[in-house]
Amino acid sequence: MSATSDHGIKGLTSSQVSEARALHGRNEVIREAHYFLTTVKGLFKDPMLLLLLVASSLYFISGEVGNGVFMISAIFLVIGISWYQESRSRNALAALKSLTQPTSKVIRDGATVEIRREEIVVGDFMIVEEGSSVPADGVIVHSNDFSVNESILTGESMPVSKNKEENHNEVFQGTTVTGGLAICEVKAIGAATSLGKIGKSLESIDEEDTPLQKQIGNFVKKMAYVGAAVFFIVWGIYYFRSHQVLSSLLKALTLAMSILPEEIPVAFTTFMALGAWRLMKLGIIVKHTKTVETLGSATVICTDKTGTITENRMSLARLFELATNKIITPEKATSEEKELITVAMWASEPIPFDPMEIALHEAYGKSTATDSRPEYHMVHEYPLGGRPPMMTHVFENAAGHRIIAAKGAPEAMMQVAHLNEEEKRNILSAIQTLAEEGFRVLGVGISTFAGNDFPVNQQQLTFRFMGLVAFYDPPKKNIARVFDSFYKAGIAVKIITGDNAATTSTIARQIGFKGAEKTMNGEELLKLSEEELNVNVMKVTIFTRMFPDAKLRILNALKANHQIVAMTGDGVNDGPALKAAHIGIAMGKKGSEIAKEVSSLILSDDDLAKMVDAVAMGRRIYSNLKKAIQYIISIHIPIILTVFIPLVLGWIYPGIFTPVHVIFLELIMGPTCSIIYENEPMEKNTMQQQPRPVTDTFFSMKELGTSIIQGLVITAGTLFIYQYSVRQGYSEEVTRTMIFLTLIAANVSLTLVNRSFYYSILTTLGYKNNLVLFITGTTIGLTTLLLLIPAFTRFFKFDVMDAFQLMLSIGIGCASVIWFELVKAGKRRATLHV
Repeated sequence: MSATSDHGIKGLTSSQVSEARALHGRNEVIREAHYFLTTVKGLFKDPMLLLLLVASSLYFISGEVGNGVFMISAIFLVIGISWYQESRSRNALAALKSLTQPTSKVIRDGATVEIRREEIVVGDFMIVEEGSSVPADGVIVHSNDFSVNESILTGESMPVSKNKEENHNEVFQGTTVTGGLAICEVKAIGAATSLGKIGKSLESIDEEDTPLQKQIGNFVKKMAYVGAAVFFIVWGIYYFRSHQVLSSLLKALTLAMSILPEEIPVAFTTFMALGAWRLMKLGIIVKHTKTVETLGSATVICTDKTGTITENRMSLARLFELATNKIITPEKATSEEKELITVAMWASEPIPFDPMEIALHEAYGKSTATDSRPEYHMVHEYPLGGRPPMMTHVFENAAGHRIIAAKGAPEAMMQVAHLNEEEKRNILSAIQTLAEEGFRVLGVGISTFAGNDFPVNQQQLTFRFMGLVAFYDPPKKNIARVFDSFYKAGIAVKIITGDNAATTSTIARQIGFKGAEKTMNGEELLKLSEEELNVNVMKVTIFTRMFPDAKLRILNALKANHQIVAMTGDGVNDGPALKAAHIGIAMGKKGSEIAKEVSSLILSDDDLAKMVDAVAMGRRIYSNLKKAIQYIISIHIPIILTVFIPLVLGWIYPGIFTPVHVIFLELIMGPTCSIIYENEPMEKNTMQQQPRPVTDTFFSMKELGTSIIQGLVITAGTLFIYQYSVRQGYSEEVTRTMIFLTLIAANVSLTLVNRSFYYSILTTLGYKNNLVLFITGTTIGLTTLLLLIPAFTRFFKFDVMDAFQLMLSIGIGCASVIWFELVKAGKRRATLHV
């Protein structure tokens, strides 16, 4: 049934929509974005950029114009790279934002269509229903037991009933539909709405500092303090020895520049934003950056059954009529069973959106010769409620004939009907039979009531139990493989459903679900203390007949067991649990807007297999970020110590590197860590590992140990070259050239070796990442130009090397890194023996 067929609303025509849009604009609040100014303002707070400005000024003051121009060029290059990275991140998030904007249903040209919210125009007839937020201000023209939460405007959290009566007929943009359905004529959009006038925006992707972001910020801040302290110490030492102000300042600046690991926050921002963009390409919409960080740590996934494990393609499969005590298929229905279908249809929404209610309307259309639906209108409704839940609708025609129909959990319908013991046994036997075949079962009842002073609760009515309707929703074809992937990745899976235990266990066994026999229902859960639940929640795998409060208790119990919980949900009542989960997962197609609003991930096609991809991507991003940060730390150590040790110990060539050399090395390292490593593919053992503890940090001694050792060994190589050159009587220029080449060779080797901390370099060379060849080739090409073109050689104060010096520098640089392959080989052998 359509909204138009029942209420005669045709909506706007295409030409009327164009006219309204030209007159009133789009349904959005335009806000100016000053991206360029924001980026530039942020850059001039960057310590590295400030050091570059100071260094270039000192060069110009001291008359070294060439070096000053180079440093100015470096400043523009840094700004360009930062702008590029910022643009990539911003564009990725903008693409995400466009996908998270909700859609709305409107009636146009006599048909119900779904459009983007900003396309709504004044005069449209919008359909708003339970679980959605109102997209524009409007007036109700039709409603079914409609209520909204207007706390965003009024601060009052209690739902407010609305209908087409004059004093209760207005709806406002941004308010949440808590029950029923309404068709409203749009009166105001965009900035003209009540919400738009007070300047609140609902269209934003929240971004906040994540735990890892804070760790990185603290680490960089500490290194900045160290750099500042070292700057003054070195300046003092060198000035005391030479009494040259500008020269000592440049030496101190060189060291300060080498200490700042400014690439780390850039790498983090790039990895997280592009990671979210990559997930979007997979059909996984990420609303919060911190979700990307958490994905690789998930230890438990809680999922519902209908639409997640199953297809959500409900078909009416069986009927049980109490009077005949028989289970039959709808095709074989007699007049008694057809009456059961009719009552079940009347117990459904007149404009159905639930798959079971759609199936009942379709079955009614096939089973009756005369469609009575246009003759009746709803006069009262009891929404789904109670434990177990049920719902009741009251319809009446022009002649005053009344139909009071109810459906719900069979246990709920049995409680409100007067049944003898034999009838109860027959019903329970039929429920067991149907549930064991994997059918979703609902009880159906009918009642009578005179007058319009209806009881407060539907349970106060007396019903005649008519029978059971059973639906079949087949399991998704790929779901067994999905669960197997979770199990291999060390992630437990728990099913939380409103269905009964027998039906759920049958479906679970059909798909090879582990622990299908370990079930608990909502009533049993309520009887447990917090301590008992904390123990049992780790053992039970299927939770049935669950309600919102019970879901939240399960989630909190898992969190109390230090689990990182991902939870799927689609309904309004799933909101609290989705919000409380570490990773709330809403369904893009069948999910309510409330579920999407509070979730951190949206699966665009409702396919749980995407969560396997999401976890894999989360682990890949974290692993690659770890490689990038360890690379940055490892390569910074030899730069720092190669500058610091000769300077402090007063070696023969104390100023072996200048700011020009350091900035050149920095410009090489930035793209290496944020471009090469971000693009690295997932390693083949990633999804066979246990989830990473969320408390893990890159900056613990355990994690930093490898980086520090690698950096110290490279330092030993550069200092060996230094001492060797001095002992051989080489000039300062030749010594500088050999050390610089050693660092470049070590840098290229480290880039290749650290692509994996487990697999050998021979394996990782086969990884598909075209940027490795491009970046390393560019590094080698630029270094070659510096050594071969005389103008560049003079500018960098290098000198021509002979073949032996060249090979020795490259050999020591490679050897100072390649030893780590032996460590990785040891790891692989240890794994094989486990």
